[in-house]
Amino acid sequence: MAQYDIVLLTDSRFTVDNPPDQYADNVVLEDRLLFDAFDRKGLKTFKTNWDNPDFDWTSTKCVMIRTTWDIYDDGKFEQFQAWLERVKDQTRLINDYDTIQWNVDKHYLKDLEARGIKIPPTIFIPQGDNRSLEEIVESSGWTNPILKPAISGGGRHTYKLSDEKLKEVSGTFSELIQNESMLLQEFQHNVVDKGELTLMVFDGKYSHAVLKKAKAGDFRVQDDFGGTVHAYEPSPEEIAFAERVVSVCDPIPLQARVDFIWDNEGDLCVSELELIEPELWFRNKKGSAEACVEGVVKRWFLSS
Repeated sequence: MAQYDIVLLTDSRFTVDNPPDQYADNVVLEDRLLFDAFDRKGLKTFKTNWDNPDFDWTSTKCVMIRTTWDIYDDGKFEQFQAWLERVKDQTRLINDYDTIQWNVDKHYLKDLEARGIKIPPTIFIPQGDNRSLEEIVESSGWTNPILKPAISGGGRHTYKLSDEKLKEVSGTFSELIQNESMLLQEFQHNVVDKGELTLMVFDGKYSHAVLKKAKAGDFRVQDDFGGTVHAYEPSPEEIAFAERVVSVCDPIPLQARVDFIWDNEGDLCVSELELIEPELWFRNKKGSAEACVEGVVKRWFLSS
């Protein structure tokens, strides 16, 4: 018999009860809200880092990937993939293994587009492409496009390519493209003027939202780069868009975060669909952790 019903996964920085800074404190708070919501459902919950060498993954019915934000650090992604391969046969993953493998690579944007979801105009640059970055940018016809890796998090190697930045990044691109694929996207000006909308969707249903804005002079909305988070009440159109994005996934993910912007034509388009380890801002909406937990219980515990 399993020792735990749910194990929440984090990285080793966030396993302590008294983290060293406010950023980490928010992470611990988010996990605590979820932990307490599971506890109120009578489920036995535990929290540990994904690369804990001493944990027996067969001892839990489910593993919920939450704040494993170190997996994109140098050398860690390969370790994480190897961990997934082992653990997928030892317990149930939330979200499931196939969803994780699909969502970890930004080529999923191409699949979303094929399913009728609008994304920013994007050029997918395959690993080993022998063209220079200058050639690719020139062929796009775009001014100040965005370059980013297909597999990354936290804004790693994400650049807005002004003429000066293009020259600066060209050598870095030539090195990166030998080992990983990249994306070039037309810059969407509204991300600076209006920000990026983030809607949380649990078991296919909208829960709550925030608006992320970049600091003055930047385009990246992540708090790592000075971005800020604001309360936001989405319109019915925006809620419907987020739920539609999630609805084209197969299977419907339990936890989803839909990041979208207004494109240069004023239409909504997906910038990211986060299904692996999204920050979900439970602390911003009372009852949202409970809404997430309800989906888990309904799917995997009421029927068991």
